[in-house]
Amino acid sequence: MQHDEVIWQVINQGFCSYKVRTKLQGKDTQNFCRNKYNVTGLCNRQSCPLANSRYSTVIEKEGWCYLMIKTIERAHTPKNLWERIKLPKNYAQAL
Repeated sequence: MQHDEVIWQVINQGFCSYKVRTKLQGKDTQNFCRNKYNVTGLCNRQSCPLANSRYSTVIEKEGWCYLMIKTIERAHTPKNLWERIKLPKNYAQAL
């Protein structure tokens, strides 16, 4: 069983290799995420693919769109953690 809140606390307060911190004007900083499955690019609890056991995104690769679904039952094998479903080129069929 994966505990999303515990994972997020470790990532947010500790070290995450995907986190990039930028300095804005003054003292404000913004955190970004370089994980390829992150939809928004922001480092926050809702858009973190590492800290969400139920997460999905659409990725374009070599002209095809793929629906990437994180399957938590495969957490013991990180290589197979993401299920990849090839979407049809027709937009109505893909929905």
